[in-house]
Amino acid sequence: LMIKKKFGDRVRKLRLEAKLSQEKFALLINMDRTYLASVENGKRNISLENIAKIANGFNITIEELFKDI
Repeated sequence: LMIKKKFGDRVRKLRLEAKLSQEKFALLINMDRTYLASVENGKRNISLENIAKIANGFNITIEELFKDI
């Protein structure tokens, strides 16, 4: 589905804007780096809990995380 790819692209864009590696961001939000990589690559049907972790890691709302998707 395109939604997974668009969401992954959004997460990657925000992470790069924050100048964080996958490893550093994964550590920050208590997530495995390989799981984060699969989210960014659009291969993971991510849970609501993990969506919230990502939004919190960027200090944005879930609504902001889904902006332009």
